Amino acid sequence: MITRTLLVLSLFVSVVPLRADGLISSQVTEQTLEQSLLPAAAWKPYPKASDRAAWNKAPEVIRQRVVEEAAKLAGTQWPALPASVFLEYVRNGNRTNFERLRNDRRLKLGTLVMAEVFENKGRFLDDIANGLWATCEETYWGLPAHVGVQKRGSGLPDVKEPTVDLFAAETASLLAWTHYLLGDELKAVSPLLPERIAIEIDRRVLTPCLERDDFWWMGLGSRTDLNNWTPWICSNWLTSTLLIETNEAKRRQSIVKNARCLDNFLAGYGEDGGCDEGPGYWGRAGASLFDCLELLNSSTGGKVDVYRKPLIRNIARYIYRVYIAGDYFVNFADASAKAAPEPGLVYRFGKRIDDPGMTGFGAFLAQRDPNTLRNSRPGSLGRFLADLFSASDLATAKPQEPFLGEAWLPDVQVMAARSFPGTSRGFYLAAQGGHNAESHNHNDVGNFIVFADGRPVLIDVGVESYTAKTFSSRRYEIWTMQSAFHNAPTINGVQQKDGREFRAKDVSFSADGSRVIFQLDLVSAYPADAQIGKWSRTLTLFRGTGIELREDYQLTKWIAPFELNFMTTLWVTTGQPGTVLLAESASGKPIYAVTYDPGKFEARAEEIPIQDSRLKGAWGDRVARIILKSKEQVTSGSHRVAIDYIEKNDR
Repeated sequence: MITRTLLVLSLFVSVVPLRADGLISSQVTEQTLEQSLLPAAAWKPYPKASDRAAWNKAPEVIRQRVVEEAAKLAGTQWPALPASVFLEYVRNGNRTNFERLRNDRRLKLGTLVMAEVFENKGRFLDDIANGLWATCEETYWGLPAHVGVQKRGSGLPDVKEPTVDLFAAETASLLAWTHYLLGDELKAVSPLLPERIAIEIDRRVLTPCLERDDFWWMGLGSRTDLNNWTPWICSNWLTSTLLIETNEAKRRQSIVKNARCLDNFLAGYGEDGGCDEGPGYWGRAGASLFDCLELLNSSTGGKVDVYRKPLIRNIARYIYRVYIAGDYFVNFADASAKAAPEPGLVYRFGKRIDDPGMTGFGAFLAQRDPNTLRNSRPGSLGRFLADLFSASDLATAKPQEPFLGEAWLPDVQVMAARSFPGTSRGFYLAAQGGHNAESHNHNDVGNFIVFADGRPVLIDVGVESYTAKTFSSRRYEIWTMQSAFHNAPTINGVQQKDGREFRAKDVSFSADGSRVIFQLDLVSAYPADAQIGKWSRTLTLFRGTGIELREDYQLTKWIAPFELNFMTTLWVTTGQPGTVLLAESASGKPIYAVTYDPGKFEARAEEIPIQDSRLKGAWGDRVARIILKSKEQVTSGSHRVAIDYIEKNDR
């Protein structure tokens, strides 16, 4: 186990200011690529299907499972993608019905492709041909929710204007890998198959990405607030370019432009490497950046290498700095409380940056579930292949669960700390400052979460399943986006407002062996009609005991009682003035107490039933909101709320 000293030191590897400008593109120019880029015919990232010696060494457990799965799929029909289902997004906001059909097609094709590669008997080739032909005949490779960037707007896709979203790029990558692995075998079925793949990838992705600068995710226009779309699309665009583009000049031009887009993405990161989208999105933000770096490194014979850059190392380490315990991660904004980082991906990224804590985390994620290896699925083929060829190393790596004592990410203003470093025992506190225009934003400045012994006590609810409303002008009508349904105050009857100007002020963090303190002022997180002069919030984790919330405030005018909101999955009893009791079941014995001054507050609780499948997966059928309503009609004051075990013995 890493000692606490090493754990703390590992949090602060960046000791000089960083600039993302040119970090990748300085190494990826047309001049450098002329010297280092391997020609398309010479780049061999993985063995092709005909290399039986290499494929016979692939883990038997994976080969067997994929072939068995493919045998069930062989001869089955490819799901239709009706226009009426595509139109559901604009008609009623539903995006999942089409996505389910589309995802089934992609997973089916990937499974059949890998089964043929593993088995090499030709029995799946006709099914693969059917899937490829069906995919090439699709009008649009992306999603209904994303087609609105076309000039004709949302609705059905315009065949005259191919646009590139996440899943158009993913599809291009899937077909590009299929072309690479099984090109000769497909040519034997019909020479037109690999030709059609190349034509469609070029028409739908390669040419639009090279010729257009107005896709927002490129960061080449007025929009600079990029997110996971950029590295995710870039990883698939880069894959398709390297594998399919035969014109070496265009190949270099596309790679250079791809690198510029990646640098635009990195320009939005601070030196702490914090992902403001949360850990659930890290897998397609920082981790997709890693996919790009691996492709650039491999295709240039190792000449493109930025793994020692502190920013890249911190982006990697983010995923274990926000780990709580089990499946739980710090989940502000749209991120779910439960995340499942891909073990092989975490391990490989950790190995590249030479971080034993991260490689140990990857090994831990793999080894805590003995079925991880067997159940790996060929969704994104690039990642599946990378995992496949690192599986033996991962299986023998030493696991290590990253129970960091504390983490402070000053650029995204997120902190986390636990009572006892090296274990999930005791309390865990995470909190954030930031602003209310972050990627996948909720109005949640000053929000915090509390876990105890690896279990949730006070939570960030997260987000429901995405609909048309989620990313519309009506986003903040959704209850999970509002500050009243976070662990944040409602002041003079007013909630926080969305926008970059609504932000934390005077944010500070400190930690030592006995306590961890996070402090900020919430005055600027609320609009002017809240009439706030000052609202200083201080959260303290006392090592080995409990957590305290203190607030000092000044109002320019008293309009209505303020309310302190606390969200929980636990069962709440408020009958005893000064104490709110929390139990793990309706009939269970209370375990935790939230204590407050009964002279200043009255407490109530409300049950919130959960109908949404995404929230059910995180919290079950219900959550509750505790509301401490102020009794005093004053314009200044202070108060204290404590969270602790009811019985403190052996904690």
